[in-house]
Amino acid sequence: MLKKEFRVLVTFPATTDAMAMENYCHENGIPGRLSPAPSIISAGCGMCWSAPTQTREAVEAAAVAAGIRTEGIYELLI
Repeated sequence: MLKKEFRVLVTFPATTDAMAMENYCHENGIPGRLSPAPSIISAGCGMCWSAPTQTREAVEAAAVAAGIRTEGIYELLI
């Protein structure tokens, strides 16, 4: 059984935004991964960037710096 943990999740209106976030974060050493959005939240493209909660500020700054459109930023136990 997997242990649940709090994660910061960023949702996007389009798959291209999600992929841009993945590329930017990997190129800049920001931890996280692209994954399907949990059914509890809404995501236009169905994907989200999932990262440790302690990296929330870096994740938010990355989206702004890269000019990536986001729909929402959440902290959830998943």
